[in-house]
Amino acid sequence: MADTTKRYGMVLSLKPDRAAEYKKLHESVWPGVLKTIRGCNIVNYSIYMKEVEEGKLLLFSYFEYNGSDFEADMREMAADPVTQEWWDVCVPCVEAVPNAGDGELWANMEELFHTD
Repeated sequence: MADTTKRYGMVLSLKPDRAAEYKKLHESVWPGVLKTIRGCNIVNYSIYMKEVEEGKLLLFSYFEYNGSDFEADMREMAADPVTQEWWDVCVPCVEAVPNAGDGELWANMEELFHTD
């Protein structure tokens, strides 16, 4: 059977004055948020942080999607009340990168290489 896993890489900026808060939040992500992530067919989800120049922090996320309708699963995630509360505390810590799409916080990245 063919592997239907789709990999995603995304990037956004982390406000330097909110970095400690964002890191603390992600030390213990709320169980309801984790349940929704799994329920929306997302696995192997990671977030990385890198200071790319003094005072300029980027977050990179990677996850794999194993479902059959990504857009529907993302709508389900966005409609989840616990996830909405989580975003309410996380979003003030971040901002979109300059070339993000309209309304896009996490900017999708183009996959250039992959090997298993």
